[in-house]
Amino acid sequence: MWNGNVDRRPALIARCTDAADVQKVVRFAGQHGLLLSVRGGGHSAPGYGTNDAGLVIDLSSMKAISVDAGRRIARAEGGVLWRELDSQTQVHGLATTGGTVSNTGIAGLTLGGGLGWLMGKHGLTIDNLLSADVVTADGQLRRASVAENPDLFWAIRGGGGNFGVVTAFEYTLHPVSQVLGGMLLYPLDQAVEVLRFYRDFCPTLPDEAEANAGLLTTPDGLPVAALLLGYNGPIDEGERVLAPARRFGKPIADLVGPMPYAARQSMIDAPNAQHGLHRYWRSAFTETISDGLIDAAVASAGTFSSPLSALLFFYMHGAGTRVPVDKTAFAARRAQWDFDAIGQWVDGQESDGHIAWIRQIWSKFDPHLQGHAYINHIAADDQPEKVRASFGKNYARLRESKKMFDPGNLFRMNANIAPA
Repeated sequence: MWNGNVDRRPALIARCTDAADVQKVVRFAGQHGLLLSVRGGGHSAPGYGTNDAGLVIDLSSMKAISVDAGRRIARAEGGVLWRELDSQTQVHGLATTGGTVSNTGIAGLTLGGGLGWLMGKHGLTIDNLLSADVVTADGQLRRASVAENPDLFWAIRGGGGNFGVVTAFEYTLHPVSQVLGGMLLYPLDQAVEVLRFYRDFCPTLPDEAEANAGLLTTPDGLPVAALLLGYNGPIDEGERVLAPARRFGKPIADLVGPMPYAARQSMIDAPNAQHGLHRYWRSAFTETISDGLIDAAVASAGTFSSPLSALLFFYMHGAGTRVPVDKTAFAARRAQWDFDAIGQWVDGQESDGHIAWIRQIWSKFDPHLQGHAYINHIAADDQPEKVRASFGKNYARLRESKKMFDPGNLFRMNANIAPA
């Protein structure tokens, strides 16, 4: 698993090669009452892609990708990673919204909604999903789209892995090739001013621009503040739009410049995409970045328990926020920040200390945050109330959909929705 701190021993792993394999395994799990996990990219921080003493459906061999450049459509199987899909679509100068690191699985990211570098201009990943092939709990393979099984299509766009195993996805693509992107790095003694500037700068941005921020460490372990910038449009326009950020303060490094889209997509891969690091994180949305939150975050950055850890703000705005709340299961359709406290370390024997550090600093952040989160960032030990709050007013309909497609809650290794 991507999260090395997840150490479980399933009884059986089914390495599926096509949808028919998945159907057989789902039926087998249901008939024998087995605990069932689905592993796509394996990028689940809580480790939902595995379990103890149960059965794992492993989709990692299902890697087929086809691109229709003329129609700007891509079809990809459930074991594909974003870097693999991007490598095929970028041949044609095309892309769709796909996260912020390159090794996330397309399946998990899509089913949880799909925040990413293109969301301001092109919406969330689910806003670009045209159809999906889904094996539901009865072992049936169903095509889900606006026209076919629309209730299922609504539910999988933000409802997580609660409704079945998606064996293939079909996406709308957009022209994306050379983009503006990169980081500005500041010493920690400027971090309070940088984050206050960032808070005020974000609402001025057009859909084409993206601005994330973080408190992290340099490769030599020095805590710094960072602005992570992007522009999905003409480079000269992007230079003008992002100029206020690049003029602010006294950065120790300005790494912003033209780059291929795939390079920006992997900009924070190290260490965030590194396979096998031990990880624990907490996350929540916030519609405001208060001075209190900034002060608490900067104070915490001075005490990082590991040089691989980070505190990150991802700004959600633009096209992804203008979709009606009830159009898809994803409920967080408003301008806000996804704030994450990410603990990452190498030695598993140190896990207790690093986890305690995240929990301790989170207790200082929590009063400044809303009680809901991006479903893909829900922690394994978050309370059920937080899961329900994160689905918002769509939760009641999701329970009805769960009753329709998985009344026995076979698919429960996830941010779970109980059947109505």
